[in-house]
Amino acid sequence: MDAAFHINNRKNLLDFLPDGSVAVLFSGAAPHQSADAYYPFFASRNFLYCTGVDFEKYILVLKKSGCRRQEILYILPKDPHHERWNGRRFSPEEVTALSGIRDIRYVDHFENDFFSDVNFGGYTSLWLDMYKHKPDQQPDDAHRFARAMQERYPWLRVENLLPQLRRQRTIKAPCEIEAMKKAMTITREGILAMMRTSRPGMYEYEYKAEYDYALLKNGVLTPAFPPIISAGENNFCIHYYSYTGQAQDGDMILNDVGAWWDNEVNDVSRGWPCNGKFSREQAALYTAAYNTSQYMFGIIKPGMPMETVDETAHRFCCEELKKLGLLSSYDEIGRYMWHNGAHHIGYDVHDIVEIPVGPTRPGMVFCVDIGIYVEDWGIGFRLEDDCLVTEGGCVNLSAAIPRSIDEIESAMGK
Repeated sequence: MDAAFHINNRKNLLDFLPDGSVAVLFSGAAPHQSADAYYPFFASRNFLYCTGVDFEKYILVLKKSGCRRQEILYILPKDPHHERWNGRRFSPEEVTALSGIRDIRYVDHFENDFFSDVNFGGYTSLWLDMYKHKPDQQPDDAHRFARAMQERYPWLRVENLLPQLRRQRTIKAPCEIEAMKKAMTITREGILAMMRTSRPGMYEYEYKAEYDYALLKNGVLTPAFPPIISAGENNFCIHYYSYTGQAQDGDMILNDVGAWWDNEVNDVSRGWPCNGKFSREQAALYTAAYNTSQYMFGIIKPGMPMETVDETAHRFCCEELKKLGLLSSYDEIGRYMWHNGAHHIGYDVHDIVEIPVGPTRPGMVFCVDIGIYVEDWGIGFRLEDDCLVTEGGCVNLSAAIPRSIDEIESAMGK
């Protein structure tokens, strides 16, 4: 993304903010792991969406008062000793080039600047990106800052900026879609590498090595999310990360993977027999998933209620499984389809979007994920593709990754 994308994202935020508002977004910091070790830093996606800057302990401030709008980015100063150990810090000029923000200051000035704004700037509301995935989640920078400001400045109204950020991120800009398409070419290479080397006796970590290498060759140093790659019975763990199992002749390989490019991610699942040839039972179940996926890509278009996408897929797949004698009514679908699959993607693999999301609209990108798990047959897999809603319907962004039985067997050279 170039700076223009982030400039526009901040403009939309400032348009939304009422007069007398100051918004503060934190980039975050690497969490402690153990002893003197820390996890790798992963920037707040909302901060990154607004700035294009991927550095820890930065602070973005947006101010709106009357006709005056102001954008300030607080960064860490140059520190030769720290940089010797932990890598180079960007200069103000470099940060401006990435973000389009011209007012660059150092983080040591943030507290005094904020004090002046609140006491003498006439600001009456503070807007923060306050997100919690679970009620017992530990407070992050935004929640800690909100608590401190409420104690220090009780007249300052604290508001949540997250709903507006959700609204903005729901529809992808053209540059975001182009980045997703580029990421998809790399995801395809990773999945093809696993298919082409697949064989009985191969360990899950060997599949992962093939996938990782394909991404690394294309300059993707880390995947969009920890890859899920499993064989046989391990396929019945939806989020499986052990990679220690060994594929036996006749096992299905399940993978749920994605590359990213320019901070936009993919999320694609494919299942295939490790020996390259579908058995009768595997083919029957895979055909049910494939037919369901094809049906969904044929009907998704603008105006379709987003909350019906999962149910529609489940009901269609139910009819497919009825043909195989696995169930007799929709009430039983939970025995074989264990999860929903129509989640949005973008800066996050489970992207944040407005709630409720409403009907599908052009520019939305979400997964169509058909998972079938029949433990009695020892077969579990999912077929997951990325769906871009267009003006006239939708496009399968991952259609070039082998997905039919014939395409998979051909790619595996069997």
